[in-house]
Amino acid sequence: METYTETVGNKLNDILEKTYDAEKGYEKAAENTDNVNLKNFFTRKKQQRYDFGHELKTEIKQFGEEVDKGGSVTGAMHRAWMDTKAFFSGDNAEAMLEESIRGEKAAVEEYQDVLKDTALPASTATLLSQQMNKINTDLNQIKRLEDLR
Repeated sequence: METYTETVGNKLNDILEKTYDAEKGYEKAAENTDNVNLKNFFTRKKQQRYDFGHELKTEIKQFGEEVDKGGSVTGAMHRAWMDTKAFFSGDNAEAMLEESIRGEKAAVEEYQDVLKDTALPASTATLLSQQMNKINTDLNQIKRLEDLR
């Protein structure tokens, strides 16, 4: 049976894995667009996810839990799909924005699930809420960028 800290550590590692995936995904998106504004936006998002990862690792270690290394197979497959979609799409900027919106919505849902379903320590709940709020803010920005296209 898992202890409380193992449960919290596992949930945080799940978010961390998806954070690694998002970081790599935004790097791919920046590589796959010639639009300077989008490239800058995606590069900023990549850095944000890198920072999120370090914050999550610190929180996981605070519980004495092991930190997972690397992203998921699903994330690697998604990045390959992004490359393929960008290659065949007549407007790869729009395709990358659509994928970003989908990914950000999924991230927000995961954060909400962990915040709702787990009795988290105050520091963890605060960290996750702050990260989720930043993702939500950027989700609205991505939607505005898509409307401008």
